[in-house]
Amino acid sequence: MSREVILYIAASVDGYIAETDGSIDFLGGGIELVEEDTSYQELMEKIDTVVMGRTTYDQVVNELAVDQYPYEEQSSYIITSHPDENTEKLFFTRQGPVELIRDLKEQDGEAIWVVGGASIIAPLVEANLIDTYILTTIPTILGKGIRLFNEFNGPVNLKVDKVYVKNDMVYTTYKTR
Repeated sequence: MSREVILYIAASVDGYIAETDGSIDFLGGGIELVEEDTSYQELMEKIDTVVMGRTTYDQVVNELAVDQYPYEEQSSYIITSHPDENTEKLFFTRQGPVELIRDLKEQDGEAIWVVGGASIIAPLVEANLIDTYILTTIPTILGKGIRLFNEFNGPVNLKVDKVYVKNDMVYTTYKTR
């Protein structure tokens, strides 16, 4: 059985995952988290592998989780043209996202989470390698920034699996047809 590939990501109402300078401060959006949201914990229980680009990795280790890498229990694949030294669970690769995901899907394991960013996501969407899209819409209109989906040769047809609202954010899960 092939491993499930999941894109779990937040975007503004107008489809941006970051501001023009790469900042993701808008994700907080002044939202008061009053309702418990377990979607992240549910995702983490399903996955054993994360895939991200170097910019996303650097943002995680230098800004978001400076003291403790949040995916230390999972195998992490960082796609980069400037690889660092690999560790037991941290793999820096020059492999392209499509080739990497195809290789990982052939290996035994749990689900694979594509963390970001846009240059990693776009080729995977175009190659139809993402099985499940979990998009959290932040109630902010940025007007400009880094798009969730770059231009690509589509379409990729999806079906809505689940939609719910918590803490003023809209969570939509899509599955590929």
